[in-house]
Amino acid sequence: MSDVQIHPTAIVHPAAELGPGTIVGPYCIIEAGVVLGPECWLQHHVTLCGPTRAGARNRFYAYCSIGQQTQDLKYRGEPTYLEIGDENTFREFVTVNRSTTAEGKTGIGSCGNFLAYSHIGHDCTVGDSVVFSNNGTLAGHVQIGNGAIMGGLTAVHQFCRIGNFAITGGCSKIVQDVPPFMIADGNPAEIRGINLVGLERNGFAPESVKWIKEAFRLIYRSKYNTRQAVEAIQKELPANPEITQILEFIAASERGITR
Repeated sequence: MSDVQIHPTAIVHPAAELGPGTIVGPYCIIEAGVVLGPECWLQHHVTLCGPTRAGARNRFYAYCSIGQQTQDLKYRGEPTYLEIGDENTFREFVTVNRSTTAEGKTGIGSCGNFLAYSHIGHDCTVGDSVVFSNNGTLAGHVQIGNGAIMGGLTAVHQFCRIGNFAITGGCSKIVQDVPPFMIADGNPAEIRGINLVGLERNGFAPESVKWIKEAFRLIYRSKYNTRQAVEAIQKELPANPEITQILEFIAASERGITR
């Protein structure tokens, strides 16, 4: 473990692997089966449990607990897995659980910002460049797309999906899938509009935003039910990447989409 700095009060299992340039602060605990890439940083009182593999330049703030075993009562004690990409920030008291069985895994992408007390349950899949505001909470088997934003105190029911560049309002209760590019808010949540600010910030072309607005109109502001809206979109709108993404997301929905 060349160039690794470990505070003398930290406890690091000999079977853990720490990448070069990693800094482990006071009173941290790193268990066997944890593998960290280069230049990770643990502030103090951080707990990392394994098997967990994380990439480069991840930052773990005080009292976060990453890689603890699943809270699913079906867990039988076998090794299960968590994989994390690069350059994520896990703020104070964030919790992330490993998968329930050895056949699955909990997965987090890169460049995410997980604010205080947010929670990622077992077998979730979280994309790149997401933001979880304080107390954003995922039950098991939830899927979060790239660029999605979770408002503070959002709670997502198990097996739900939130699409790419979607956003939830604070205190939202998500019980069905939220399609890409949409704003979901309320308890239970409803779709309020498209994430226009997020699309502009992420460089979506005006023409693409125009067609996303049209898809929103057909799904949420017309007399159509979901099946009829899909048929209208297929007939009336171009098959560009954003429209295709919306249609594929709806087609794959098992819980139905938030209306």
